[in-house]
Amino acid sequence: MHVPDGFFNAATSVSAGAVAAAGVAVCLRGARRELDDRTAPMAGLVAAFIFAVQMLNFPVAAGTSGHLLGGALAAILVGPYTGVLCMAVVLLVQAVFFADGGLTALGVNITIMGIVTVLVGWGVFRLVTGLSRGRGRGGVTLGAFLGALISVPASALVFSLLFWIGGTAPIEVSAVAAAMGGVHVLIGIGEALITATTVAAVLAVRPDLVYGARGLAKPLVLKGAEGTTTTVGEEAPAARPGALRPFLLGGIGLTLVLAGVVSFFAASDPDGLEAVAENKGFSGQAVDHAFGSWALADYGEVGGIPVGVAGIVGVGLVLLIAGGVAFAARSRTNVGV
Repeated sequence: MHVPDGFFNAATSVSAGAVAAAGVAVCLRGARRELDDRTAPMAGLVAAFIFAVQMLNFPVAAGTSGHLLGGALAAILVGPYTGVLCMAVVLLVQAVFFADGGLTALGVNITIMGIVTVLVGWGVFRLVTGLSRGRGRGGVTLGAFLGALISVPASALVFSLLFWIGGTAPIEVSAVAAAMGGVHVLIGIGEALITATTVAAVLAVRPDLVYGARGLAKPLVLKGAEGTTTTVGEEAPAARPGALRPFLLGGIGLTLVLAGVVSFFAASDPDGLEAVAENKGFSGQAVDHAFGSWALADYGEVGGIPVGVAGIVGVGLVLLIAGGVAFAARSRTNVGV
């Protein structure tokens, strides 16, 4: 759903940019409550993983594909504030280095793909896990599925609202909303499956690294005949920093395989927004990207670079930038935890 330059007028682009900048500023402060020396590397990995999986378009209808947005996944794994930061880094790297998403539309993309998906995905996740409290990992996985599922059409509808406010083509907003909502419900199903599978996998090996699962498991206290108590099912204490390294290395390895190998098999059909723009007649409003001639543009297609190589470069950039932002934003009171 990367919005190109030209779809929105200057006033709407600037306003969305201001919303995105304010949101990122708030999240930089809020992330201090979510990040420490142990969780900051996880944020870098999550951002890199989302970048890699976004390259893997999957078919959703005849001639249309979709890809992960990732806001709900980021919020559940590393927290909503940090999740917005992860999404902002991914979208920034895509726009600047890969000409994926316009530069003047960067604020729009951060708003609809970052802030909206995180807020909606996290809100639905918290509602579901609150209602299913006591069901353990099953409740977390269900919350991840539904949060991701609903976050995608919600993002599409916010795009439609912005297009009604400041779109550059005289298209009936109801037609755009119906088309965007319809195709992105289908994309949302794929998003939900990817998100729930990823969250379940991390829960299986390192439940302490799933931010959304913290505090959900209550220990069972058994009282003996002599008044003694025994605690059963108490959450495991946080692992030491060194124990995190195998998980991070494994996650980076998987991410590189996805970006460097699996990306060759991604669907080539236009994604949901591109298909709607073509069908509704406003695709011609897009203007050439300022960095569209860079070697990495279109994930290497412009410069003749294999998509897998471009993907590996992108993973490295996102990992370094997102990890650096996370370490800079972490709470100084938790340094060394």
